[in-house]
Amino acid sequence: MQLLAIAVVVAFSVISAVILHRFLARKTFEYIRGPSSPSWLFGNILQFNRQDQAGDLDFKWFREFGSTWRLRGILGESILMTADPKALQHIFHKSGYSYRKPADNNEINRLFAGPGLVWASGHVHQRQRKIMNPAFSAPQLRTFIPVFQRNIRKVTETWKNELSARPEGRMTDCVHVWFTRATLDIIGEAAFDYSFGALSKAGSRLLDVYNNMFLDATMYPSKLDLLVKATWEYLPPSVLWLVDYLPLKDIKRMKQIRRAFHKEAQKLLKDKTERLVAGKEGKKDVMSVLVRANASENPRSRLSDAEMTAQMGATTIAGHDTTATTLTWLLYELSKNPDYQRKMREEIRIVRSSATARGDDSFSVEDLDSMVYCMAALKETLRYHAIVVGVVRVAEKDDIIPLQYPVVSKSGELVREIPIHAGQRIMSSFCAYNRLPQVWGDNADVWDPTRFLNHDVKRETSVGMFANIMTFSAGIRGCIGWRFSVMESQAIIAEILENFEFSLPPNPPEIQRLPAMVVAPAVRGEIEKGAQMPLQISIVE
Repeated sequence: MQLLAIAVVVAFSVISAVILHRFLARKTFEYIRGPSSPSWLFGNILQFNRQDQAGDLDFKWFREFGSTWRLRGILGESILMTADPKALQHIFHKSGYSYRKPADNNEINRLFAGPGLVWASGHVHQRQRKIMNPAFSAPQLRTFIPVFQRNIRKVTETWKNELSARPEGRMTDCVHVWFTRATLDIIGEAAFDYSFGALSKAGSRLLDVYNNMFLDATMYPSKLDLLVKATWEYLPPSVLWLVDYLPLKDIKRMKQIRRAFHKEAQKLLKDKTERLVAGKEGKKDVMSVLVRANASENPRSRLSDAEMTAQMGATTIAGHDTTATTLTWLLYELSKNPDYQRKMREEIRIVRSSATARGDDSFSVEDLDSMVYCMAALKETLRYHAIVVGVVRVAEKDDIIPLQYPVVSKSGELVREIPIHAGQRIMSSFCAYNRLPQVWGDNADVWDPTRFLNHDVKRETSVGMFANIMTFSAGIRGCIGWRFSVMESQAIIAEILENFEFSLPPNPPEIQRLPAMVVAPAVRGEIEKGAQMPLQISIVE
């Protein structure tokens, strides 16, 4: 009975705090224009999470209201949403840790990865990032080029064998499936010197668990899910651990993922540590670098076992599905743009001739970097198909957010900066920023790699980690593995396009951008099958 009374008091306190905060938040920037709210209870959040094509509402709203607008959240909360370059630079670069991840985001991060870099904040994040940076430095990543090439060649060999058995010399296959397998094996070898066996005939248990994980966990959340998570921001940290026991689909899925990897990670960590103590650990994989760093006498230069396994889990999850999805979108666009695909292939052939002439049978980093058409296509795909539509941040203190592109208020006045209060929720739209005409030109809504060849991208404010694109986020919390992903993609593109030609299949299905944590492609009407991208593949003559 006493527990019930405590629960009632806690619930009443949380609900009261939420309502009070929402009421006060409504007074903050009501003068900023935004879409009408279809629901007092859910505001625009339900429609945002259930849109047909990921990013469509972002694009619609920035065209109507400018690069910054206001949304309604749960229980009428006012949410600032922005794609403005100067605002994004202020939030992600200039403000340090003054804009934190909201409690609901961070608890999900903790559930699937543990107390690692994607979860940590403040001094803990700073310490972990400093320890991990050497493992993702440019010199370290150069050593992984053979790993990238060796694994993607397994896909090449499989496709060639299948095509040789077909009289017509072509086949339609789901390229996304193959890329997820290849990138999982790549991250296993490069990060842990370990084979997940995703490309083997036997398959991989971990691949089965990871398959469509973001779609299963985060696509089309229920109304109950949205309402429950809206209260997490107002729960004390000492109570938040109870969310582990909530019967929500993303919590169940994330815990399943963590359990699947945790046991394997502990065995790997034990083996690496024992080899280091015995003087046998000379590998250059990411985990070996971290284990050697853990031998430091300075406690600030070490990670706990829990932190170490958390980094391993997050690296695996973030490092395979995101890159695989980007490569899938790239081949989709090349299938619709055969002329540009031919230019890339000719470029690869020219560089291959130079490599062969000097006696190399594999491309070097310099070779890959010299393929300007390939790099432009990769940059354009990262821009046009942002695999993460955006992120949410919460202001730790009162602040003023500057705007590069002023917006018109409800009264018709130009707004050049927006005062906000501590606790204000801000949604940063990466996909909208990546298509701002002011930054990318009048054809920002078109996949056109030549914008990166002609250097016509306006750089009044530098924002993203790579090519001024926000897909890898930015600042101190930007993706630590962005160089790994770019280099891996370069190696895969060169191998795949040198050997195969891609086109849309006869009567191509409509491809849908599913609104999940990672924007995956799916065949309309077949969402239950998960991520798919059927393309026609033929061997290059």
